[in-house]
Amino acid sequence: MRIGIACYPTYGGSGVLATELGKALADQGHEIHFITYKVPVRLNVLAKNIHFHEVNVSQYPLFEYKPYELVLTSKIVDVARYEKLDVLHVHYAIPHASAAYMAKEILKSHGINLPIITTLHGTDITLVGKDPSFEPVITFAINNSDAVTAVSDSLKNDTFKNFGVNRPIEVIHNFVNMEKYEDKPCKKHLFSEDGEVVISHVSNFRKVKRIQDIIHSFKLVREKVNAKLLLVGEGPERNQMEKLCRDLKICDQVHFLGNIQNVEEVLCLSDIFMLTSESESFGLAALEAMAAKNAVISSNTGGIPEVNEHGVTGYLSKVGDIEDLAKNTIELIEDREKLEQFKKNAYEKAKTFDISQIMPIYLELYDRVLASQWT
Repeated sequence: MRIGIACYPTYGGSGVLATELGKALADQGHEIHFITYKVPVRLNVLAKNIHFHEVNVSQYPLFEYKPYELVLTSKIVDVARYEKLDVLHVHYAIPHASAAYMAKEILKSHGINLPIITTLHGTDITLVGKDPSFEPVITFAINNSDAVTAVSDSLKNDTFKNFGVNRPIEVIHNFVNMEKYEDKPCKKHLFSEDGEVVISHVSNFRKVKRIQDIIHSFKLVREKVNAKLLLVGEGPERNQMEKLCRDLKICDQVHFLGNIQNVEEVLCLSDIFMLTSESESFGLAALEAMAAKNAVISSNTGGIPEVNEHGVTGYLSKVGDIEDLAKNTIELIEDREKLEQFKKNAYEKAKTFDISQIMPIYLELYDRVLASQWT
């Protein structure tokens, strides 16, 4: 099968899932064509069955804002025509779903029918998509896709609540490749001395992630017990979080590691993963941490409770409840037996989201959508 994938190439969950899905499909012998403005951070373009098509945006001085959606549309048309795509899978509604619809209509004039599958990931629905300037376009693009999926039940419900969607939405959860986390060399001594617990967080450092809650709660934790904090990622909040760390005088125990391609190499160093988002459709970063045998301390928003089971794989707190986050973290650090049990539980829960369980669901969806084009 020749599958086109349009996604953001960044560290966000939608780009990570799209890339990992494409890589897994390529390993199964499918021909995968990534269409985006730069090579996705987790993609090896030298791998078999993987192709990358760069979307080059015009620098014409007339354009005050770069017309990415139009250029993406043209690139989709070009790739579909000359690579003979069977199906196009777009991740994150804005602008990929609307660009895909325009491409589909253009391709019809060439006698080509390209089925479109749209996967909704989170802030495209819960945050950006609710902006009145986007809502009509997003609603139209969702309703005119050949199939629509959401990464959690929570996101599916939010979509029906906030948009005039008149078609079914299938829930296909995010996944993790458990093989990446099995018996990997781990240099925990780089950050942990004498069995000191390591806490971690991975994100794109946007406001919605509320990283300040992690830093404030970590200060409370450090007042009671020893621990280290590893913060992985880059983004608009990075500088402010470094300043906060300095203001709280805890920077000697906090390490900002920047973007790291193989996050499993960091997560294996960690015992507890913190995810304090204000809005989170699923919590892919938490799932990856669970695969690396991390207990999870998180907010209880969106789809996170579908991943992190309170009192089993970790603890859930209300958004912004810094004291409760700290209390739960301290409890696990002081009760190492419970911490180890939570870590084991987290690993077992992550297995249920292994890519071997999820990828067949996507393949069945592709086959079903293709079959419907002939009925």
